[in-house]
Amino acid sequence: KQWYQRRVRGSMSSVVEQAKKAAAERAVKDHVKDGSRVGIGSGSTVVHAVSHLVELVNTKGFSITCVPTSFQAQQLILEGKLPLSDLSQTPELDMVIDGADECDSNLTLIKGGGGCQLQEKIVAACGKKMVVIADYRKKSSCLGEQWKKGIPIEVIPMAYIPVMKKLQNYGLDPVLRMAANKAGPVVTDNGNFVIDAKFSAPHNWDLLETKLSRTPGVVETGLFVGYANVAYFGMEDGSVSVLHKPSV
Repeated sequence: KQWYQRRVRGSMSSVVEQAKKAAAERAVKDHVKDGSRVGIGSGSTVVHAVSHLVELVNTKGFSITCVPTSFQAQQLILEGKLPLSDLSQTPELDMVIDGADECDSNLTLIKGGGGCQLQEKIVAACGKKMVVIADYRKKSSCLGEQWKKGIPIEVIPMAYIPVMKKLQNYGLDPVLRMAANKAGPVVTDNGNFVIDAKFSAPHNWDLLETKLSRTPGVVETGLFVGYANVAYFGMEDGSVSVLHKPSV
């Protein structure tokens, strides 16, 4: 487990890291079976999920096929020596296990803090169910309570200025995401820019997602409306809170 220890070294003693680990292990235990085809999401909580998948393969002999949502997820799969596939070979998945930047009481998500929202949504749409894993800081009654950085929106580089003007017309406050360790903007795995669209009040998220997706130059948004089936939140006291998609 050296690869796993490298990923979390120095933070395993923290309450947050233990909460992530508890949520990930419970979700994997509840949903992954021998022969499962699993979409592997992105982010820090997913590291713990992949570690538990490795344990199932090594101790119980599970056969698991993994499809990544990002370069990071692909590296986790390879480092854990799990079978790696892609959507051209495995277009139908039994489940997708992914994190979230925020999750409300209806299981509407904001994702894309790591810039992987496009591939995450493509893979999520291929799963029979989407299982969200997160720590207690990501649980909200409505979006915007915890996550203050806005909705990540992936855009074609040539269109970012016109798109930002459109977002302002929608009542959003757009900011082009800048890179920390390079000059210029963040560039996604797909060669696009990311705009973080901040909001000051709740919206009709389904309507807003539709409006954003129909804006020329927008590739995909970090709003996930109707995708998640169940969410596992690791809590401060070590317990795991499970939230199911509301019945229609």
